[in-house]
Amino acid sequence: MGILPSEVEPIVGQCSPYLRSLRLKADECELPHYRFSGPAGGGDAVRIGLFAAIHGDEPAGAQALVHFIEMLCREPELAEGYDLFFYPVCNPRAFVAGTRLTPSGKDLNREFWRNSAEPEVRLLEQEIRANAFQGLVSLHSDDTSDGLYGFVRGAVLTRGLLEPALAAAEKILPRNRKPMIDGFRAENGIISECYDGILASPPDLKPEPFEIILETPHSAAMDLQVRSLVVATRAILIEYRKFLAFAANL
Repeated sequence: MGILPSEVEPIVGQCSPYLRSLRLKADECELPHYRFSGPAGGGDAVRIGLFAAIHGDEPAGAQALVHFIEMLCREPELAEGYDLFFYPVCNPRAFVAGTRLTPSGKDLNREFWRNSAEPEVRLLEQEIRANAFQGLVSLHSDDTSDGLYGFVRGAVLTRGLLEPALAAAEKILPRNRKPMIDGFRAENGIISECYDGILASPPDLKPEPFEIILETPHSAAMDLQVRSLVVATRAILIEYRKFLAFAANL
C-alpha cells in the first residue's frame, strides 16, 4: 500500500467484509485510512476516530492500530454498534524519516484548529469535522515517562473510560503514578489538562465527544507497548458500550 512500512502494513481486502481501506490525499500528502463498520447494534452506529503516529518517531501506536484492526477482523463482534475510523500514520513524512517533526520542523500536535498550512493537519481536520466523531482516541509514546498514563478531555464520562483502559494496560506495562507527568498534575496516571493545538475535535462541536490520549513509555519493549495499547483501546470500546446501554435504559 505504499505509505506504510511493511511492519505496520495491515492485511485488508479479504480480511473482513466490515473493513475498507481508503486514502486521504492533498498536495504531496497522502494518509492511510481504514474504516471498520461493525455489525449493527441497537441504534445508530457510534463513530470513533483512532489516531496514531502524529509524531513520526512513535511507531508503537501505528502498530497497535494495525493489530487492533486485525483483531476486529477475527472478532468483529467487538465492533458491534461502532463505526471505527483508523488513521494509523497521521504524520507520514516524519514517520518514514523516523523523526518527531515534519520536514518543515512543525510539531503537528500543536497545529490543530489554528489555520495550519500543514497538509496532514488540513486533511485530518476535514475528516474530524466531516465525521463529527463521538469519541477520539490518540496513541502516543513518551520518552520521559517510565510508565503508562493518559490525558482526558471533552465529555464528563471520559475519565470513566480511561481508568479501565489503564487498568487493562498495566497488566502488561506499569502505570506512571507520579503526581506530575509531562509538566501536568496527574492522579493515578490520568491528566485533565493538555497542550494547545493537539489533535482534537473542533472547538465548536456539540455535544462534546470523549477524547483520550494514551501514552506508553517509549523506552519499553515495542511488543509490550503495542500489546498495552491494543488492550487499552479494546477496554475503551467495551466501557463506552456499557455507558451507551446504561444511558438507553434511563
